[in-house]
Amino acid sequence: MAFLPAEIIKAKRNGRELSYDEINEFILGYARGQIPDYQMSALLMATFFKGMTTEETLSLTKAMLHSGEVVDFSSVPGFKVDKHSTGGVGDKTSLILGPIVAAAGVPVPMISGRGLGHTGGTLDKLESIPGFNTQKSLPEFVELVRKHAICFIGQTKEICPADKKIYALRDVTATVESLPLICASIMSKKLAEGIDGLVLDVKFGSGAFMKTPALAEELALNLMAIAKGYGKKVTSLLTNMDQPLGRFAGNSLEVEECVAIMKNEKFMGPGGYDLYEDTRELSLQLSAHMLLLAGVGRTAEESYKIALDMLTSGKAMAKFEELCGIHGGNLKALPKPQHKMTITAEKAGYVHGFHTESIGIAGIIIKAGRAQTTDVIAPTAGIEFHVKVGDEVKAGDTVFTLHGDDKDLLQSAVPLLKSAVNISLPKIAKPSLILKTLS
Repeated sequence: MAFLPAEIIKAKRNGRELSYDEINEFILGYARGQIPDYQMSALLMATFFKGMTTEETLSLTKAMLHSGEVVDFSSVPGFKVDKHSTGGVGDKTSLILGPIVAAAGVPVPMISGRGLGHTGGTLDKLESIPGFNTQKSLPEFVELVRKHAICFIGQTKEICPADKKIYALRDVTATVESLPLICASIMSKKLAEGIDGLVLDVKFGSGAFMKTPALAEELALNLMAIAKGYGKKVTSLLTNMDQPLGRFAGNSLEVEECVAIMKNEKFMGPGGYDLYEDTRELSLQLSAHMLLLAGVGRTAEESYKIALDMLTSGKAMAKFEELCGIHGGNLKALPKPQHKMTITAEKAGYVHGFHTESIGIAGIIIKAGRAQTTDVIAPTAGIEFHVKVGDEVKAGDTVFTLHGDDKDLLQSAVPLLKSAVNISLPKIAKPSLILKTLS
């Protein structure tokens, strides 16, 4: 090894800007097992406290990216585009926007993740469909995108192996909430997909990783700077996660919601509006920006009309059924929960807000999510939302319904959910779903 790891740690501890060579040697040394966990942990903590310049963050991204393979999509014609969400409760848009964009003829290669903590994961949702297999080799991945314009896989051992090791270490060393570490982790995986463009859904609020719009915007701008540094087209939407998205949170239930939306169905809530509307609208907006990056439509409005046509014509649903077919999934066998348990409003008033992170934690309790990577998911477990912020409720009105196969687990989540909704006076306005678009 041409350098002493302790000297690199000391330099970052003292606030010195590290060179690409220093960062690259350290990251590759760790990925190869030449640098122990305790020294990597020390560098992570030094980075947490001292931060990184834009140049250092680009260098870290590059080192993590090139610790493994970059998918070669040169055999697939057209502009390849993906979406990344920073995560939330009920965040299921990938299952709708992927088919919309692919149905419009734009290739969508998606390397997706599993849920961890209070946020859900796309792979868990898809794997709640019996037989749906997301384990594909990279050559299979490329071929399926070439043939079908869409494929979902998990992170393989060839993709950013350094990130996989560092991500696990950050989780146990209290270094998750570091902007440069977050940016390098997200962007190294997205750049490894071999895409040409990326739409970012950066969430803020009680159910998001970034709690305020200002923090979300800072993250979005940092992610965009890396994408632009690699010559990628990029757009960010800052979206509200102060309440769950859509009607359901929970894996097979979220698939059910997405299928209903792609079949142009509605589900009218007690407030007199469609409880699928926010999922549907955010999926369309994200799809429109993906299409716009790919040159399908000259303006965001034109691209939105194309996305809407893919949805209302049934082409997106046909593409989703095609997607299930290539992954071996049987949509008709989607499992149904054995038990339901309702939670009602204890007083009259208006829904002023949710503690959305607590709702996500209730999801973990009933096994709709996982507290650690080894936890097993219960596909049918989930939470149904009957009201949204701004709705009027009477005492005794249903606010949540718990779904699952284990009655005792459902019961154990009730106290947390009861405390997760704020019903008060006076009447308040409904919040906007999309705060800002950055491009």
